[in-house]
Amino acid sequence: MGSDALYRQLVQKITDYAIYMLDPDGIVLSWNEGARAFKGYCAEEIVGQHFSRFYTSEARHSGLPMQGLAAAREHGRHEAEGWRLRKDGSAFWASVVIDAIVDQGELIGFAKITRDITEKRAHQQEILEARDAAEQQSRELSGLYAFLHTVMHNIPTRVMVEDETSGRLLLCNHDEQMPGIAGRTLLSQLPTDTLLQRIRSELPREHAGQSCEIKLKLETPEGTCRLKCRTLAILENGEATRQRLYLVDDITEEHTAQATIRHMAHHDALTNLPNRLLFGERTQALLAATDAGSPRVGMLLLDMDNFKNINDVLGHHVGDELLCQLAARLQKHLHHGETLARIGGDEFALLVPEAHSDIALSDLAYTLAASARAPFQLSEHRVQTGISLGGVRADQEIDSFEQLMRCADLALYESKRQGKGRYTTFRPELAQLARERLDLENDLRGALARNALFLLYQPIYDITGTQTTGFEALMRWRHPVRGIVSPLEFIPIAENSGIILEIGAWAITQACREASRWPAHQRISVNLSPAQFGRQALVEEVTHALETTGLAPSRLELEITESILLDASQRNVDILHQLKRLGVRIVLDDFGTGYSSLHYLRAFPFDRLKIDQSFIREMCDSREALAIVRAVTGMGRSLDMEVTAEGVERPEQMALLQQEGCSHLQGFLLGQPGRPTSIASAEDHQTVAASTTPRAAI
Repeated sequence: MGSDALYRQLVQKITDYAIYMLDPDGIVLSWNEGARAFKGYCAEEIVGQHFSRFYTSEARHSGLPMQGLAAAREHGRHEAEGWRLRKDGSAFWASVVIDAIVDQGELIGFAKITRDITEKRAHQQEILEARDAAEQQSRELSGLYAFLHTVMHNIPTRVMVEDETSGRLLLCNHDEQMPGIAGRTLLSQLPTDTLLQRIRSELPREHAGQSCEIKLKLETPEGTCRLKCRTLAILENGEATRQRLYLVDDITEEHTAQATIRHMAHHDALTNLPNRLLFGERTQALLAATDAGSPRVGMLLLDMDNFKNINDVLGHHVGDELLCQLAARLQKHLHHGETLARIGGDEFALLVPEAHSDIALSDLAYTLAASARAPFQLSEHRVQTGISLGGVRADQEIDSFEQLMRCADLALYESKRQGKGRYTTFRPELAQLARERLDLENDLRGALARNALFLLYQPIYDITGTQTTGFEALMRWRHPVRGIVSPLEFIPIAENSGIILEIGAWAITQACREASRWPAHQRISVNLSPAQFGRQALVEEVTHALETTGLAPSRLELEITESILLDASQRNVDILHQLKRLGVRIVLDDFGTGYSSLHYLRAFPFDRLKIDQSFIREMCDSREALAIVRAVTGMGRSLDMEVTAEGVERPEQMALLQQEGCSHLQGFLLGQPGRPTSIASAEDHQTVAASTTPRAAI
């Protein structure tokens, strides 16, 4: 066998490679056994066909087969890899080598060798994917490490890991050499060894192998540092190691904020005194700790006299300053563990741990009252006021905070009812009086429906005392059990309960209806309560009374006191102007007794001033009282205002008032309050005997 035949036989027998010859145009000229095995075609099926049929349709459309031949023609060899097709349509990844065959410088064909490397390629892909995954994991771990490093060295929490066996510190995120938050917190400035030593000393002995949490208080050059430390055992495969993790947080600001919140919740923001909540807690604790043989717990309630007037006239900032000065002044007299608290507005409470007797408690109360009477210097204002007090001592019947407060409040109410600057010790009958007031309030609510309220009319005379110019309507209540109830008793109850709004409107209408029957020159005066100015309906009520009764507005006089002007004064002055525009007359009652009377003569054009009866009572014997009467009558003439003197009970008072130029007189010397039927006789009245019955008006 010749060498050429031997070579052909050798090529045909090779099964690991597909070897076939192509002519210069790519037509298959020969086909070995390996080609048949790889591609499934026998030689008869493929010889004479173009080799591009082994490529995918996408490769053929892109011209890839001919590009391979062109590359081999140009360079002598072309190597490539790609997907090829078998006869059954399945694809395999092939490694292809195309060699150009040249004879005497002329291309005569190509030798193409194809090898199935699908498994090899898959293995390489696995290696590449594993490498890419490893690189990706490495990048992620690097990023995670950088992230954790940034977090660890910038969070305020001090993180430390200690080997408990050797005591060696394995990790610390706040190393002094590391940049980060150092210098921003007290924790960051604490040396690690000092901190660890303190933590170890505070850890409970039984913490070994367990997690625990402790709080520390450390003094640093920058101040007190409060820390919270959590210790955690580091586990490996569920088993505890000898490594321990410490997480330390600076809670100084949190502790300070919580302390501030607790203080604010238990103290008055203005005076910084304990508030009602803390006062109650201390009282309950003191009552619980008091033994049977110990001195009794005492309590005082006190509030400032005339505070609302001062607050409204001088401003809330002056009122606040007054409360602070009063609190400071009262505290100077407390030396035995007493608690002074502000429980609202101008009301204070004092807890006395050891009130040995009612006398001892009253002595303390009078000491505080005397201190409060001294003048207060408030910016440019000098103010003199006082306090009213009520006190009680705990006993078997009064043994809780609520009972002590209630009893002390009843005593304080009694002090204010009797006058200002007083002290009252609680006694059981005060509770009975409170119940009676409540019963009286309930009865008063139905008095109008039962026609139990009625008006009496007291005449007002000209200066000669011979001619009536009008009458003042005075309210009375006929109680079914108690008989005639004094207005001094039921009017405050009506004002506090709001009933005054209903009976006040009734009084205006009733008085106007009665006056409409009188001679045209006679006026009717009706007293207004400060509570009636709390709503705009007052103007509508007066308008309705005039329209329904037909009374000329100029015959109606509405009497007010300075308290109406002191309470939300601008709004009330606006209401007075609206009433004035209706045509009614406005009278300022009890002139000279208020806080700032002269101011209101400029604020509103009153038609009449009424001199308070306290000055009339003393004018014959007191130079000061006479001077005030003379000043008021002089101002009335200068301002073109009528001036009425109230409470004229003696002829010498009447003579002196005539001499001073007072324009009108009113009092028991001239006429007592009477029924409407007695008004006609008052026309011809000359002089009425004096009476000792006090005047009482709504």
